[in-house]
Amino acid sequence: MCGVIDMTNKNSTFSIMFLLSFVPALCAAKDYPVANFSEYQQVVSELEPGDRVLLNDGVWRDVEFVFSAQGTAAQPITLAAANPGKAIISGRSNLKLAGEHLVVRGLVFKDGYTPSDAVISFRTAKPTDDSDYSTIAVNTRLTEVVIDDFSNPDRYETDYWVSVYGKNNRIDHNHFSFKRNKGVTMAVRLDTVHSRENKHVIEYNYFGPRPVLGSNGGETLRVGTSHYSLSDSLTTVAHNYFEHCDGEVEILSNKSSKNVIKNNVFFESRGTLTLRHGNGNLVEGNAFIGNGVDHTGGIRVINADQIIRNNYLSGLAGSRFGGGLVVMNGVPNSSINRYHQVDNALIENNTLVNVDRIIFGAGSDEERSAIASNSRFINNTIIHDSKDSPFELHDSVEGVEFSGNKTNFAPGEQLGKGFDNVDSLTVAAPKLPVTKAQVGVSWYPKYEKSALFETAKSVVVKPGEDTILNAYKALDGAAELVLGEGDYHSSKTIILNKPLIIRGAGQGKTRLTFARKSLIDLRNGSAIRLQNLSISGVRAPDDKANAVIRSDSKPMTKNFELELLGVEVTDLNINKDFDVIKLRQSTFADNVIVTDSNFSNITGTVLKLDSERDDYGMYNAEYITVKDSNVSNVNGGLMTVYRGGTDESTFGPHVSVDNVTVTNSPAADANAHSILLHGVQRALVSNSHFDNSAPILVQHTVGGPVVRISDNTYSHKPLYQVQSVVPGMESTFASENNKFSE
Repeated sequence: MCGVIDMTNKNSTFSIMFLLSFVPALCAAKDYPVANFSEYQQVVSELEPGDRVLLNDGVWRDVEFVFSAQGTAAQPITLAAANPGKAIISGRSNLKLAGEHLVVRGLVFKDGYTPSDAVISFRTAKPTDDSDYSTIAVNTRLTEVVIDDFSNPDRYETDYWVSVYGKNNRIDHNHFSFKRNKGVTMAVRLDTVHSRENKHVIEYNYFGPRPVLGSNGGETLRVGTSHYSLSDSLTTVAHNYFEHCDGEVEILSNKSSKNVIKNNVFFESRGTLTLRHGNGNLVEGNAFIGNGVDHTGGIRVINADQIIRNNYLSGLAGSRFGGGLVVMNGVPNSSINRYHQVDNALIENNTLVNVDRIIFGAGSDEERSAIASNSRFINNTIIHDSKDSPFELHDSVEGVEFSGNKTNFAPGEQLGKGFDNVDSLTVAAPKLPVTKAQVGVSWYPKYEKSALFETAKSVVVKPGEDTILNAYKALDGAAELVLGEGDYHSSKTIILNKPLIIRGAGQGKTRLTFARKSLIDLRNGSAIRLQNLSISGVRAPDDKANAVIRSDSKPMTKNFELELLGVEVTDLNINKDFDVIKLRQSTFADNVIVTDSNFSNITGTVLKLDSERDDYGMYNAEYITVKDSNVSNVNGGLMTVYRGGTDESTFGPHVSVDNVTVTNSPAADANAHSILLHGVQRALVSNSHFDNSAPILVQHTVGGPVVRISDNTYSHKPLYQVQSVVPGMESTFASENNKFSE
């Protein structure tokens, strides 16, 4: 503590002035190196302005830091790694901040998860008094901090990585990547007066990959909530880089008023910057680079007084609520948590290049019937290489003024007066407002995309019992096991925790059997490709819920890939419930791919992807592809895919079935289905033959699903049945060129 001068002593004025000259020395800032949590707790209550707490290098496991202190603008109090990036916070750990003029720098959160609702929180407790700021962080900076895959092991357990409260806080040059469980990566919270009109600045951060969650709750950044959305936040989000942020349809969800979102880059990220709630926000100078990646989107406009200008949008392939530029319909007299009408929107001087869809009146239905009003779409440049118009009008645009816009295509009669069609129109790609190298930290690697299986090394495995399992145990990373001709038997389930290819010499040449309930169980970090081999269930036990491949019975945070290429599966009939692939609850596949494969004599289902039955919008797989294959005498049919509930914040599931022959799977009179698609958002069943098989059952939920059944042949009516789960929902199902032949 600083020394205190007794001004009542009898020394002369000269002596007092002499003592005062030593005050800076008495109050000199100190560094406190700490080696463990106990030492941290001893010093944190003694901190004075300018002091620094420096965490030693090493792993700090199961620590819950409370950093509460009062610094000054000239002398902030700092919590930092002694060497940036070398203090690793792991296990069940978190950090809570309170006070004023604090700095947190150089920490890495890795290999663990928070035991509370946030990894880093800008308050220690919710205030009970509007005038009491003692538990809130203000004028505080979070910088050069890494949070990497610090995810709760239950993918649907909700937490935040950074909860921002208080006022005038700066979050800059941080690295956030691979949040895998439910909950926003970073959230600006307005639930008390202490955190409104906050003037936070969120800048120069790297928001790395956010994998598909398969549920609502996968936003990367949210500013506000619907309940407080009519309050001003005054938050600035600038010069951040969002890469492969694919968690759900909203990448950046704005739910408050008078925010500035400018000069950010959204690179190959699925979803949109969504002005979901709140009024008077500015979206300016951002770049959206899609490169044609599925579901890459741009800006979705809702509410009043929004300004969208000088943005560059390129190569965006998204549709519906995830389109390149989307102006929503509102709900008349909307409640605060639904869709307020677009009013007085200004969309100007934006450049859109090869953006597949520009939508007005999105979401138009009986409830969302309020079209945009008093709005302007002016001086924008829209170019598409196809020369086809990307505009979709889902409702009237009479409330929008169109003027001064330029295109290289004819926009259509309803929009024609506000556009100049210049066939040779071109624009140069602009310099991005920020680069990947300029954000985050220099000492921690950023994401580089790589193929999952291409790095696998090859290991030759001879026929015999457990030779596959023994070879796998000897691996230290991804690999390909190359099997020759002959018989391979597994007496134990192969538990995968890394990518693996098992490749045989061909169907009928390389033969696999197994003695447990499954041949392969998937764990976190795994992926599997089976190729050119035959699998039989004749030696499996007579037990419930058997499968060739299963996902973990416990929640899995890491998404996986699953491929069957040139595989034959037979005689899964030892009991009444024997599937080929069974994905269990709270597990998620990015891709399930089956090509050139044959399935016969199976009591269960080839692809059983229906474990998420709670009807909260969750599902088991994003893309499901079956091509050039045969299914015969499979009692459970080719696939059961289920996504229940009425949530609209996800893109999938997607299903593609092409050139597949389905015979007696199950029999036409079995009162069952050959394919069940419940809540599937995109599906195409084409060029396939259904012989004496039960119909395809399509059960529509919300989200504007696009399901097509075309160019198939079938020998038993009906080929399909369509049901609407939500009463009054308009069907978007389509069927064409299907032929019946007895």
